[in-house]
Amino acid sequence: MIVITGSAGFIGSCLVSKFNSEGVRDIILVDDFSVEPKQSNYLGKDFSIKIDRASFIEWFRKDTSLVEYVIHIGARTDTTEFNKTIFDELNVNYTKALWKLCAENNIPFIYASSAATYGLGEHGYSDDTKPELLKPLNPYGDSKNDFDIWALQQTQSPPQWQGLKFFNVYGPNEYHKARMASVIFHAFNQIKAVGKVKLFKSHNPDYKDGGQLRDFVYVKDVVEVIWFLYANKVKSGIYNLGSGKARTFSDLAT
Repeated sequence: MIVITGSAGFIGSCLVSKFNSEGVRDIILVDDFSVEPKQSNYLGKDFSIKIDRASFIEWFRKDTSLVEYVIHIGARTDTTEFNKTIFDELNVNYTKALWKLCAENNIPFIYASSAATYGLGEHGYSDDTKPELLKPLNPYGDSKNDFDIWALQQTQSPPQWQGLKFFNVYGPNEYHKARMASVIFHAFNQIKAVGKVKLFKSHNPDYKDGGQLRDFVYVKDVVEVIWFLYANKVKSGIYNLGSGKARTFSDLAT
């Protein structure tokens, strides 16, 4: 069976849809299923088992033979949360536990890193940039970078693994994220409601108001990449996952 964590969330639920469309239904959904706004994200999806996030590690330890692949999309993604303990538990230690189980049992592993690891981008945005050089701007970015550093230091690894640095992902099934939903989600709803969108003022003299740049990537393109990694032998490592081209907020609004 294929494990997809964060399967009731934005990217995870779209990934379940992709796997279903490819004929894969032997899937273990892992998430906090008590969050009511997320429940419609997995309605109508085909899967084998649904396991609460808090119970999954123990279940996995007992039944590793049932798992053939782990795709770990679930994480705490709130960039305004500053309680480091929460991120250490959910984004670092939880991911380490999954990594170790996959390594010990020869199970391929994909996990979600983040473009938030790049901070202000002073070292560029290359796949080859050493994570030790990076300076994220918040505990969320720190947690993702901390795990990337740890992963690259391991001598025992899953047989094939990729860490994916998601850039600014947008698309269906993100309504439950409220203020943490993508800029595109909020812009769409503003335009629909009042016919215009409010952009952020620029605090950098090198950029005009609305001239700030972000790499926006559609969630269905993201899940196509994850499916490709699942279906093919790809070199293990940490990869950027974006469109590869930054666009301004004003261009987005236009």
